[in-house]
Amino acid sequence: MPENTNAPKVVNKSGTLKMTDEVAATKEVRDMGGRRMPRRDNRRNRVKADVAPKEYDQVTIAVDRVSRTVAGGRRMRFKALVAIGNHKNKVGIGVAKGNDVTTAVAKAEAKAKKTMITFNMNGETICHEVETKVTGADVLMKPAAPGTGIIAGGTVRSIMGLTGVKNLISKSLGSTNKVNIAYAVIEGLKAQVPRKDWNTTEKKAKAEKIEEKEAPKKAAKEAKKETK
Repeated sequence: MPENTNAPKVVNKSGTLKMTDEVAATKEVRDMGGRRMPRRDNRRNRVKADVAPKEYDQVTIAVDRVSRTVAGGRRMRFKALVAIGNHKNKVGIGVAKGNDVTTAVAKAEAKAKKTMITFNMNGETICHEVETKVTGADVLMKPAAPGTGIIAGGTVRSIMGLTGVKNLISKSLGSTNKVNIAYAVIEGLKAQVPRKDWNTTEKKAKAEKIEEKEAPKKAAKEAKKETK
């Protein structure tokens, strides 16, 4: 007699009766009335979704509760200050309000992605000293030698932690408002100019020499134009 392939078989040492994978794959599942039920995917056949690595890291610097007086009383909301960066030379900040903390943070993160900037670096520090003012905030940033670390306050440290800058000396000279300090830091990073583009005395001397050499040619061209 042919062997019944639908019969359960012993597949482990404990003697537990189980169906083989081939039998389980061909078995039909029916309900109480004998009707065929749609087959569901087995856990073995499920494909895990590819978890893509995060392109940017996000830090919530501050969350404040704010209120606005309306006809019916005070309307309470939340304001979030969020910074994002790729741990290299791209960083951005965003400020947004929402009815709850989660909404405010999500809105601020979306704004930060839209306003991201790319700045110049000199190794693991900034290119040169810079002082920027935004309303009442006044932030001074200086490059530092390798191994110095980030010597800065909370807001500046949080933003720099999302960039590739590892050595920095910073001082807040004005207001302690975190939003204004964050914008001042972004303006300071925008103002960074690489060393090769610095307008040094050597470059000025070379430019003056070139102008002296080209001066007779320019004068000759102008004379020809006048004669014509």
